[in-house]
Amino acid sequence: MDLTSFEPFLARLSATPLAPWVGELSSAVLARLGPGAHGDLGRWEAALAALPDCPDGLVSLDRSCVGLQGTGPLAAEVESRLREALMGLHPWRKGPFCLHGLRLDTEWRSDWKWDRLEQVIAPLTNRLVLDVGCGNGYHAWRMLGAGARLVMGIDPTLLFVVQFLAINRYLGREDLAVLPLGIEDLPKDLGGFDTVFSMGVLYHRHSPMDHLADLYRLLRPGGELVLETLVLEGDARQALVPPGRYAGMRNVWFIPSVASLRVWLGRRGFTGIEVVDVTPTSVNEQRATDWMRFQSLPDHLDPQDPTRTIEGLPAPTRAILIARRP
Repeated sequence: MDLTSFEPFLARLSATPLAPWVGELSSAVLARLGPGAHGDLGRWEAALAALPDCPDGLVSLDRSCVGLQGTGPLAAEVESRLREALMGLHPWRKGPFCLHGLRLDTEWRSDWKWDRLEQVIAPLTNRLVLDVGCGNGYHAWRMLGAGARLVMGIDPTLLFVVQFLAINRYLGREDLAVLPLGIEDLPKDLGGFDTVFSMGVLYHRHSPMDHLADLYRLLRPGGELVLETLVLEGDARQALVPPGRYAGMRNVWFIPSVASLRVWLGRRGFTGIEVVDVTPTSVNEQRATDWMRFQSLPDHLDPQDPTRTIEGLPAPTRAILIARRP
């Protein structure tokens, strides 16, 4: 994996108002892919190279199972090779994906989150979209399916980037990429996106206020932020700082109340703040599968009281808020 994997997308980006930053983005990608990028990168690249050729099919981006619909089942030998190569990129966390009848039943039913937000956000038709912390790009595919002009996903986890490349091996789109970058790797003066998504990221940041400031600067005036994060019950003065792990996760730093989150957004200059969904995370939405065989949410809830985590904290509830940069 090198810069050539992303050049078709960067060429598309060069034909948008974001063109002035293409050179810096290319340099940042090269830096991330330099020597010692990840010890398993060679193994993941081998899995990518082992993907078999498959017949053409209908690209499906606007259904729950993103992927390629064929006219019939794959030959058994081809399906076996496809499954084995994709299993070489385990664990698959976001999805589901379907390729010629092979369903990747991922840890998250990410389509459920999309169902909760797609009707309440501004239409994505012809928009330039940024998806921060996008994982393997499942939601970015759905954004493209909703009519976005171009979607730039960023995620520093190289496995997720390779998973995106594996799916795009068959979908063949140049108007979407998952770049191996964190938000801190983006040019400091980069801005101009019509819509910015930050889903499942805020609680992983040491400074949530700085994260909101970064999201603000990335938007054009009048652009929309779609923010999804863990929340808890309480008034505008409340936020949980887990003393150790939260639902088994080490890197959870802040879980605000919904009221606190509204205040934080307002303090960072956002207007038109709306809470569009608050939903407890169920063990049917996040769970272990054949494609993600490690522990998952059911293993990290109190078996005697599923409203609490094994650490004795409130079980995960997630909210979606939308806001605008004036």
